[in-house]
Amino acid sequence: MRKHLLIASLVTSLFFNIANANASKNKDEDINTYELLNLFGEVLERTKLSYVEEVTDKKLIESAINGMLTSLDPHSSYLDADSFNYMSEQTKGKFGGIGIEITMDNGLVKIVSPIDDTPAAKAGLKAGDYITHIDEETVVGMSLNDAVSKIRGKIGTKVKLSIRRVNSKPLEFTVKRQEIKIQSVKSEIKNDEIVYIRISSFAEDIDKNVTEIVNKAKKELKNKFLGIVIDVRNNPGGLLDQAVEVSDLFLEKGEIVSTRSRNENDTVKFMATEGDIAKDIPIVVMVNEGSASASEILAGALQDHHRAIVLGQKSFGKGSVQTVIPLGDYGAMRITTARYYTPSGRSIQAKGIEPDVEVKPAKVEEFESYALNISEAELNNALKNDNADENKTENKKQKSKEDLADYQLVRALDLVKALALYSKTTN
Repeated sequence: MRKHLLIASLVTSLFFNIANANASKNKDEDINTYELLNLFGEVLERTKLSYVEEVTDKKLIESAINGMLTSLDPHSSYLDADSFNYMSEQTKGKFGGIGIEITMDNGLVKIVSPIDDTPAAKAGLKAGDYITHIDEETVVGMSLNDAVSKIRGKIGTKVKLSIRRVNSKPLEFTVKRQEIKIQSVKSEIKNDEIVYIRISSFAEDIDKNVTEIVNKAKKELKNKFLGIVIDVRNNPGGLLDQAVEVSDLFLEKGEIVSTRSRNENDTVKFMATEGDIAKDIPIVVMVNEGSASASEILAGALQDHHRAIVLGQKSFGKGSVQTVIPLGDYGAMRITTARYYTPSGRSIQAKGIEPDVEVKPAKVEEFESYALNISEAELNNALKNDNADENKTENKKQKSKEDLADYQLVRALDLVKALALYSKTTN
């Protein structure tokens, strides 16, 4: 009993010190705060004594701290030591699990996006899916940290997820956990003239990877280099500094993004440095509802500076800044401290980035005609084209089957060609 009273007293004393450090100007409010802190100590003690099962002080206090933070917004929370280590591993591009970024939405777990080439993506989980049950246990009442802990597990084991998807009956997915190694950047030369850069997350050194890809393309393609497609669909974000650095690669000057807290004096503006590594080369940025946070910073910066055309669907709308404050051996606290604003002053929060060209996913198929279609070239005694090169075929640059399966990418490639053509005719 004395031990429990001592703990309650120490916790109350701790909160008293915090209250004193942030004392309100109104004396009555101070008194009310102290009364509420006394209430916390009393509830802690009564719970220890009366709850039907024995519960540790650590669990109660950590849960109280987490409840305080999660009640503020979906992205503030307490991270115990394991969760803090897990978060650190994610930004380094290697961790264990099934490969999804999640958030809380109306008491359910919402998938922000599955990460490329992970068990979640291969199983068919999609951005916007709601997880209602994890291993047949309802997520209602769970914290985000609880949900993450239950989805993660020993490599090789399986987790069963019940999913609600818009315009679909309830779905069940059983996904095998693996060590997740994220290849955050992939690239490919499309149609021998367009550089396609896929960024699946903003982990460390993304800017260096993108720089290498563009410089290599300039050497290989030379005058045939028509444009760049940057694909950040289903990219849940990552490191702020990497979003700024990648944006800076394609901007000569000006603001990239600003963060504003409740104190105007704490406003921070991130500015571009001189030098565009792809000067005069058209850029298209692809986004969808799974593009969040750092992805939206990149898209918003290039859109506001008229450096790129944004194509796809409206992005997720996570425009808040989280600061992670380590708490020694007890993990860390993640708290929302500011909002993101694009160079034109737009807030991303809950609005997202509206694409310049809206393109929804669709299925594209090559049209097969079995009718008797004869061209001029096939007629008997047809005149030859005196400029024709008989060693070349007209359809040398056909779209691959993979490209045809991705209608948004097809449109992005076509848009880059159109922009390049327009640029040539106006110069």
